[in-house]
Amino acid sequence: MSTWMIVEDEPDIYALLLAMFDVWGIEGIAFVDGEEAFRWMDDVERGMPLKEPPELALLDVRLPGEIDGTQVGGRLRSRAIFGDPVIVLITAYRLSNEDERAIRAEAGADLLFYKPLPDLGALRTALESTIAKRRAARQAPPVTLPELPGSGGAANDGAADTTAPARPTEPTAPAPVQPDTTSEDG
Repeated sequence: MSTWMIVEDEPDIYALLLAMFDVWGIEGIAFVDGEEAFRWMDDVERGMPLKEPPELALLDVRLPGEIDGTQVGGRLRSRAIFGDPVIVLITAYRLSNEDERAIRAEAGADLLFYKPLPDLGALRTALESTIAKRRAARQAPPVTLPELPGSGGAANDGAADTTAPARPTEPTAPAPVQPDTTSEDG
């Protein structure tokens, strides 16, 4: 059974998500604010048994107290003990594109949803798709680039590569600017 984490202060959303996780066969762990989530993370880091790290964390951006959802996400993302969870931020507040990028970066978030959340079927599809992408990325073999001619590969026998680097091309000069010969009197 997979474990998903919720940090949400709105009781209706909190209860609905936990109920849906149960229906979907997902174990839910839930917290009502960032402080409670941090206390749980502290306990885990001190050795509290953890069946498995959460595969997904659904975090409200704005929470009561001093610790918000982006801070919870950042801490989850930075500690190996919590694995590599998908981090999804949710908020009822409209953000500028710049603010969206900033909070997603701070939390290490994969997704951001605005409230009201999508219907539960669409939400589940989006979350499971993002989890599948993260799993695939973890399992992908490292990319090996092909050897380029003269790059000193295996045929080089350890000798220094004496191939001169290609010369950079000179930038082309910009087209000359033609003076404006039209006049307003004209």
